[in-house]
Amino acid sequence: MKEYKTNEIKNIALLGSKGSGKTTLAEAMLFECGVIKRRGTIDGGNTVSDYFPVEKDYGYSVFSTVFYAEFLNKKLNVIDNPGSEDFVGSCYTSLGVCDTGVIVVDAQYGVEVGTQNIFRTAAKLKKPVLFAVNQLDGEKADYDNVMEQLRENFGNKIVAVQYPLESGPGFHSMIDVLLMKKYEWGPDGGVPTISDIPDSEKDKAMELHQALLEAAAENDETLMDKFFENGALSEDEMRDGIRKGLIDRSILPVFCVSALKDMGVRRMMEFLGNVCPFVSDMPAPETVSGEAVKPDPNGPVSLFVFKTSVEPHIGEVTYFKVMSGTLKAGADLENVTRGGKERMAQLYCTCGQIRTAVDTLYAGDIGASVKLKDTRTGNTLNQKGCEYQFDFIKYPAPKYTRAIKPVTESDSEKLSAILTRMHEEDPTWIIEQSKELKQLIVKGQGEFHLRTLKWRIENNDKLPIEFQEPRIPYRETITKASRADYRHKKQSGGSGQFGEVHLIVEPYTEGMPEPDTYKFGNQEFKMSVRDKQEIPLEWGGKLVVYNCIVGGAIDARFIPAIVKGLMDRMEQGPLTGSYARDVRVMIYDGKMHPVDSNEISFRLAGRNAFSEAFRNANPKILEPIYDVEVHTPDDTMGDVMSDLQGRRAIIMGMESDSGIQKLSAKVPLKEMSTYSTSLSSITGGRSSFTMIIPSLSAIIKQ
Repeated sequence: MKEYKTNEIKNIALLGSKGSGKTTLAEAMLFECGVIKRRGTIDGGNTVSDYFPVEKDYGYSVFSTVFYAEFLNKKLNVIDNPGSEDFVGSCYTSLGVCDTGVIVVDAQYGVEVGTQNIFRTAAKLKKPVLFAVNQLDGEKADYDNVMEQLRENFGNKIVAVQYPLESGPGFHSMIDVLLMKKYEWGPDGGVPTISDIPDSEKDKAMELHQALLEAAAENDETLMDKFFENGALSEDEMRDGIRKGLIDRSILPVFCVSALKDMGVRRMMEFLGNVCPFVSDMPAPETVSGEAVKPDPNGPVSLFVFKTSVEPHIGEVTYFKVMSGTLKAGADLENVTRGGKERMAQLYCTCGQIRTAVDTLYAGDIGASVKLKDTRTGNTLNQKGCEYQFDFIKYPAPKYTRAIKPVTESDSEKLSAILTRMHEEDPTWIIEQSKELKQLIVKGQGEFHLRTLKWRIENNDKLPIEFQEPRIPYRETITKASRADYRHKKQSGGSGQFGEVHLIVEPYTEGMPEPDTYKFGNQEFKMSVRDKQEIPLEWGGKLVVYNCIVGGAIDARFIPAIVKGLMDRMEQGPLTGSYARDVRVMIYDGKMHPVDSNEISFRLAGRNAFSEAFRNANPKILEPIYDVEVHTPDDTMGDVMSDLQGRRAIIMGMESDSGIQKLSAKVPLKEMSTYSTSLSSITGGRSSFTMIIPSLSAIIKQ
């Protein structure tokens, strides 16, 4: 294949809700470019994108697929992404390395929650987007309704580049208001007939053409002056104006396609090739140190690895973007993230599982290599002497958690190795060995996300596993002051063990006054503070310990041992064995023996005295409460709210935004374990939610 320079490369992310037709659109794009001779179908299991066995088994995309199209003497690198919310991590990755997003909208359902989420992600990353209204030949297709929804959700930046003469099963023609031509197809699509706009459509077409002209002129003062002077712009001038509008996100163009029948696809690709920004047009990405790195083919060689996968019959394939320089096959690079060296023995441009060997890749291009020694997703590879390091892809927090274990206990080590590899392939699979819960925890974006993990482990690695409900990380604390003492005494010949500790415990809050006088029954205890320790706890809260010993009842050298005993019980709470937090302890008296007292004696005495005092201090279990935000269509709002209330949720607020309701609530973690599946079932997969891990103050009493 031809070598493409930086100013001939465009990187495009194909995005959209589940079922919007992205994979079918990708097939049509590849067919139009001549990469494939026959378009595959999802039902036939022979598409370029969905080639993994799990995808063929499920019947929808699970992984992002990288492919390229040589079109109009340019190279279009396209990443086709899954539409399911469970695999949203791919969208973050693709938008991170691509320069334009094509958001596919189903003409039958219009703007869905997934459409809004993708748009918000693109806006956060400041990436240009355009919309492709697909399935215009569907039974329920309604183009005018889709345009109305687009404008309601995304404002007056929405600009029609095309409109259909009819939507629904009769769709076979459209008006292009950029070129001011009519496109018409036969029943099976393919090559269109291009003709002049009929008289009946000229007024509408001219009105939309003027709107597009104005939107293009607004982005350049020179074009604006020319537009006001002449009332028109040339085709090239319009392209320049639209390109600038895309870059600063002031224009959101809308195209019409039927991917299944290959109608309008080639025209959209012409726009991508001629108008959408090149790699060199976009703002330069920054390194972790804040240095902007332009895609300069003459600069030092630097690659960012955005995806790794283990593919059938090949092994590990590493996908990367050339951030700077010109990469040659056989180059020796340094992994600045992990250390070590890598030889890029072979370079490929990929179309799904089809790999084309190349000798050179220029800055801005996307390529792949195989069987690298120790390179993972998120790593940066540089030529010697280059210090660039990139980390610009931030993944969403997980929403679904399960404990995982092998069916055969002896396979635990093997499972850990597999899960580590799986996380490297998909960083949104989070693996954690929980010391607190005594479980191996795996987190993901939803039930299907983790079900895919299970499918791959059992089918690819032949290791039977099972999921379990994860234990809840409760906390223990106390609600009133209490006093206790404990004597540890052991004598079995020779030197024995002796230690006696008297202490008071009470709830700790920030800014509370220093301890003074306590009264239990008819007895009063006056505290004389000699020393204070504030111990921040890894799991939240504090343990504050006061040494109030007077008269040398306990030697100061034994106080650290007593504190260790207290920490033993804070790590394994006296009530349920959960972590304890926010406790203040005053050690005010005790006894020691000149021969038998030692550190272990006072550690045990302190631990047991604390346990007794804790149990008498009206202890409480604390339950983690999450901030949950649900985005759902108007017609499902009642069902979603009822379901949340059944989960002990406290509704904090509701907002309406163009037919989508945003519901904020506080929900106990215990009630969220099946929420992903439940929400999908209630709303037919049309809703999404986010969970924010609670801050320390968000943990409330049960």
